[in-house]
Amino acid sequence: MITELISKQLKAIVGDKYFRTDQEALIAHSYDGTPMLQALPDGVIYPETTEQVSEIMKIASANRIPIVTRGSGSNLCGGTTPLSGGIVMVMHRMNKIIEVDMENLTATVQPGVITQHFSSHIEELGLFYPPDPSSMKISTIGGNIAECSGGLRGLKYGTTKDYVLGLTAVLANGSVIHTGGKLTKDVAGYDLTKLLVGSEGTLAVITEAILKLIPPPKTKKTMIAMYKDIYGAARTVSKIIKQQIIPATLEILDNPTIRVVDDFAKIGLPLDMAAILIIEQDGEPEMVERDIEKIYSICREEQADRLEIAKTREEAEKLLTARRSAFTALARLRPTTILEDATVPRSKIADMVLKTNAIAQKYNVNIATFGHAGDGNLHPTATTDARDKDEVHRVEEAFAEIFEAAIELGGTITGEHGVGVVKAPYLEWKVGEAGIEVMKGIKTAFDPLNLLNPDKMFAKQAKKRVVIQRG
Repeated sequence: MITELISKQLKAIVGDKYFRTDQEALIAHSYDGTPMLQALPDGVIYPETTEQVSEIMKIASANRIPIVTRGSGSNLCGGTTPLSGGIVMVMHRMNKIIEVDMENLTATVQPGVITQHFSSHIEELGLFYPPDPSSMKISTIGGNIAECSGGLRGLKYGTTKDYVLGLTAVLANGSVIHTGGKLTKDVAGYDLTKLLVGSEGTLAVITEAILKLIPPPKTKKTMIAMYKDIYGAARTVSKIIKQQIIPATLEILDNPTIRVVDDFAKIGLPLDMAAILIIEQDGEPEMVERDIEKIYSICREEQADRLEIAKTREEAEKLLTARRSAFTALARLRPTTILEDATVPRSKIADMVLKTNAIAQKYNVNIATFGHAGDGNLHPTATTDARDKDEVHRVEEAFAEIFEAAIELGGTITGEHGVGVVKAPYLEWKVGEAGIEVMKGIKTAFDPLNLLNPDKMFAKQAKKRVVIQRG
């Protein structure tokens, strides 16, 4: 409940126009990129500095007001929906690149910086920031940190956690902490930096980040391999890694995805293929040529039906853009699109895709699969209609079995989208009851009043394990 006094106090901190309780603001911040999930906040606030965030949290703590931090709202697990009401804290005004340190190869940024804007700025300076989530045109650095976002380059370069060196964050009581720094080595106590990365706004409000930068690759080469046998594609992935070749990008599209993407991007993909691999290598010119030649030979050995190497960067970008457009292309099919991210060891990719197809058939739902083959992070994507309650229920049951199958294959329920509220019922499947209790203890230590993004991560009731029909 936001009283008139609390409203005046908050406006005194950020200015009258930066604390809103009008219906337009409340509705606009009642949902994120997750379909079929919405809850109205009581207010929306737009801070500009760490000091303002600290003062806001002091008021929230004194009045037991929940706070949900938000970037661009591209979250896909319901992580930025204000399920308990309270205040949505939008970080877009905190959008400065504070410093690029060319001596230490670091950048210090505020959380509201758009990922692609940051990457482009760094590239103009002759440096490279590898994390590249598919939402990078709209997602923010703060959101990437909260979710530990991955992307197409995750296999070779790692994910967001590998590039966050230090953080400034505000605790639930308004205290400000600083973790890490412009350091290569730091073992002074617990690694709070890594703990906050991927914590989904449940432990603290991140207001500043020190990010690691690296020299850019000197050259790139991109190819596409097409298979009528999905196991041939999977064996190719495993064999590439076994040969100690780590591509910059190693993506897979299954047949339903191929059909939809080609209809959307119009790039002439063959529609009779069971799977397509999009492979890119970067680095020193000689190494790139050598690796692409080896990869080409491996694809031939595993019976690739067609192989093409992009002749120009324009051709290469067209292939990568087609992959990045998979979600957009699938979203055109039905009114509601549910994108998930079950992850398995890369050697189990074909098994996981085939299990997903069998589960979709069992429940009579439409699921296409694409994703990061090199690191086993797959995106089974259901196209449905929220108005068809029976079909939506079947989709939910299908995804429960898909998560179960991923765990049985040695995988996990989420590789990069996070837990939020959507995956919360399944978290215990992965970490066990003892793991849940440890995580709850960490949450209590940081946020004893449960004000920061409540109702996320920990389900009130864990989902029962399902029994998969064996064939």
